[in-house]
Amino acid sequence: MADPIILIRDLKKTYRVGDIDVPALRGVSLEVARGEFVSIVGPSGSGKSTLFHILGGLASPTSGQVIVDGQDLSAITDADRTRLRRHKVGFVFQRYNLLPTLSAMGNIEMARHFGNNHGALDIGFVELLKTLGIHHRLHHKPRALSGGEQQRVAIARALVNHPAILLADEPTGNLDTENSDKVLTVLRDLNQRMRQTILMITHNPEAAAYADRTIHMRDGKIVRES
Repeated sequence: MADPIILIRDLKKTYRVGDIDVPALRGVSLEVARGEFVSIVGPSGSGKSTLFHILGGLASPTSGQVIVDGQDLSAITDADRTRLRRHKVGFVFQRYNLLPTLSAMGNIEMARHFGNNHGALDIGFVELLKTLGIHHRLHHKPRALSGGEQQRVAIARALVNHPAILLADEPTGNLDTENSDKVLTVLRDLNQRMRQTILMITHNPEAAAYADRTIHMRDGKIVRES
């Protein structure tokens, strides 16, 4: 692959539970091209979330190599992981994780603050808010927004610091079919028009079909691609 933004080689992760070693990843190798949209599917316990936690700097591998946008994560400090989360990786979760006391814009500004991103919003991000269809809802608190609107606010929050990679963990898991389609269409549009690199965990084969490529995991391994 000419320009991989993610390069994973023989990645292993083992958790210690009492006196027992529990392997979560058993030698995963994967390359993701810059600007690619990849879905990751598999049953619970297949290692999908562990892989995401390592890619996002939320966990360390037991062994193997992980390079994200040119940075080797295999042996970085906690401070380096924090910088990775703030500047190179954006997260979107199933449960939105919006702060209920802040408006939609307040949630976005909080992410800007942690990313040391100050000053006026750039034109590209203002256009993104319009693409997401939430530009007229920014002063509303989460309780006044639909589930689909909350998830689109969460996407905006994840992208406000222009991360190289967007990690979406079951982004439509709490949404009905109509709102799921809206969110997936937005992700696909971000990928196609802005060349945003996206990795998405999903249990839904219809959602996975929005991606360029699907990685199938089972028992801590990649078993096939489609």
